[in-house]
Formats: sequence, C-alpha cells, structure tokens
Amino acid sequence: MAPGYREVYRNYLMLMKGLSIQSDLFRLSMKDLAQLYEYWCFLKIHDLLSRKYELLKQDIIKINRTGVFVTLDKTQKAKMVYRNPKNGELFTLYYNALPKGDQSPTLSQRPDNVLTLKKNDSSAEYKYIFDAKYRMNPAYEGTPYYEKYKMPGPEEDDINTMHRYRDAIVYMDGQHREFERSMFGTYVLFPYHDEAQFREHRFYKSIELINIGAFPFLPNSTALMEAFLDEIIQDSPEKDYERSTQPRGTKDYYRNKMTGKNVAVGSLREASQLAAALKYGFYHVPLENISDHKLLTQLEYVALYQSRSQFQSTGEMGIHWYGKVLDWKVVRRKEITEIPARKGTEEKLYVKFTVEQWMKRDKPIISGGRGIYTLLYTSKYMFDRASEIAELKLETDEDLVKWREHRRVGQVKVNLNHEQVDLASKVLGIDFMES
Repeated sequence: MAPGYREVYRNYLMLMKGLSIQSDLFRLSMKDLAQLYEYWCFLKIHDLLSRKYELLKQDIIKINRTGVFVTLDKTQKAKMVYRNPKNGELFTLYYNALPKGDQSPTLSQRPDNVLTLKKNDSSAEYKYIFDAKYRMNPAYEGTPYYEKYKMPGPEEDDINTMHRYRDAIVYMDGQHREFERSMFGTYVLFPYHDEAQFREHRFYKSIELINIGAFPFLPNSTALMEAFLDEIIQDSPEKDYERSTQPRGTKDYYRNKMTGKNVAVGSLREASQLAAALKYGFYHVPLENISDHKLLTQLEYVALYQSRSQFQSTGEMGIHWYGKVLDWKVVRRKEITEIPARKGTEEKLYVKFTVEQWMKRDKPIISGGRGIYTLLYTSKYMFDRASEIAELKLETDEDLVKWREHRRVGQVKVNLNHEQVDLASKVLGIDFMES
C-alpha cells in the first residue's frame, strides 16, 4: 500500500480481475428500460459535472480483491461530492436518497437525483431534484395534450409529482425545531431529442417562472440541462433563493432586510476616541450630524470607521469594530464624562449610543481610497458582506443584483460621485475586477 505500489496494484486488479456489476445491470430486459434510463441520467449528470468541477468523493465504484464493483440500484444509495475550483464551494449529487435531515412528515418521498449546493456566505443549502421519467406524451393531433401544448413533452402526472416533491420534502431546523421547505426546484428528465423545439414548451418556460418543469435528456440532447447546471452552480445564494416560489409578501420583507438602514457607521475624530469607546462600551456623535432623527429608532448596530489620517501609523484603517446598540439618548456634551469635552462644546447636544459588546470583524471593511465624513447608514446585510466602504452605499435592487453577481467571480469596485461615502448621492458604476 506504499505510494506508487498502491496505484500499480489498483490497475492490476482492474485489468486482471475484470468488471463485475452488481444488481444484474447487464441482464436488464425490455421491461427494465425505465430503470436503465434512471441509471443513465444519474451517470450523465455526473459526467456533465465532472467535466468542469473537481470530484472529491464517490461511493459508487469500489475495489476489493475480487474486482471492481459498481453499486447502483434502487435499493442502495449513492452520492458524488464535487468542488468548484473557482471559489471552493462544495456540492453533492445524490442518487435514490435525500440529503441528511430532509424528510416528509406524511409519506415517504424518494426522488431519483438530488443536487445539493453549499454556497459561500450562506448557511442554507440549495437543493434541486432531477427525476428521471422514461415516458413522453407524443402530442398526437386531436388529443387533449396537443390542444394544450402543441408539441411532445412530459406527462402532466410527472409534473404534478414535481409539485408534490417540492411541497412534501421538508427540513427540520434543529435550533428552532421548525419544518422548512428545502427543495428550491424540481424537474422532470424525459427522453426527447429536439431541444430547440422544447424551448417553446410550457413546461420548459415554467422553470423560469416557478422553478418546476422539465428538461429533454438523451445522449445527444443534454445542452439545456448542462447550461442549467452551470447557471445554478454559478449563481449567488440570493439568486438561487429567489428562483423558488415564495409566500406572498416575501419580496417586500427581504427588501427591507437588505436595504433597511439599521447600521450606523461613524467616523472617529481622533485615535484616542477608539480606546475610550472600546473601554467604556459607547459611541457619541453630535446630534446635528443626524439629519433624520427617525433613523435613531431603527438603528440596531453601530460601527467605527478608522480613517487614514488618524490611524495610518497603527495600520488599522477601515471598519474593524461594531456592536449591538443597547440604548441611546440625547445628552449635553459635558455629560459624556468618559472623554473630556473640548472647550466650547460643553453645552452642545450629542447622541450617546450604549453598546452591548464590541465585536471585531474577521476581515475589516477597507477604505479603498474613500472615507466617511460623519455618519454612514447601511443595512446589516450589506455590512456583513462588504469588503470596501463604498459598497455600503448600494441601495437599489438593480445595484444590489449587479454587485452580488460580480462578487461571485471576483472583486468589485463601486464608483461614487463623492470621495466621502456618506456625502455621495449617486452610484456612478459597479465595475468588475477579476481577482
């Protein structure tokens, strides 16, 4: 089993002992073609993925002293684990099994193929079912199917099964002990050759609308499926999430979560202010710097911006520290005794934020050549994901979509119409910079 000898021994077994396939795969009769199609669909999906992504683990092919065994049948489970070399994300292809934790509280569900994606910057897993159905409606003229769809396609019962899968398979949240629907998309794979024609079928167009539909899948008809696999793997977590049909009102709810300004990023006038803020758990800012006092009622976090002019000598510039706001109140500057007031400011009104605990970011938000003049308001969503302070100015849906898609493949440069981010009134552009 030493390095080198192990590979020689493995090749020797493969050549000398031959190929043994369990479950009588070579003795399939005509009545078993549907099962053979299921095997082929799983292996072909694996083939499409393995061309572009690194295979890390598989439990289909096993070697022992008697030969090479391929274990793939309806009574056994199989999975393949891959890694995206561009960003290190892992994803898994399951055959005849549900990922760990997924279940149905009512009836048992066992789809043929489940692809599970684990995206960076997301705790959720994005799961998609590809169910092989070896049957097709030819849509003969005069039949109800032809009157509805005008072309061959999957049976309606199979599409209904996809709706059932998405609603019936749920995941138990271990922390809150609540069930959550875990399948983001469900699709029929069926034997049809004309991919160009099927693009016009209702069951293909429905994929974009509700993420349920069908793909033609045969040895020479895999282009639509391959393109879709690449798309969902490369998509950002947010775009994957938006593919699924959500309850009414979800869009407005998450727009508020993404763009609601619940974080205030304040600049520090001098380096000594940082030490006092961290020691006594507070941050203070002149009341006149807060143009809209209503914002005070929705702020949940406060963060500290360390400018180049004050902190270049220490090397700690940008945003390193943030904390949850326990309380805030308007006081005279002389009442803030943790830091002596400068002469002439004693009676000036200030807002004093009491911070529960200061936390340090794993990676600071760097200045990127820009600064914060007084206060910058942003969402916790953007604060957790930004790498430069200019990104904290993104607010519109269009800018957010463009920004997060660029961030999936490299670094992003946000151009503003002012060097001080809080004074900027317009986003001039979002440029992609390949890392």
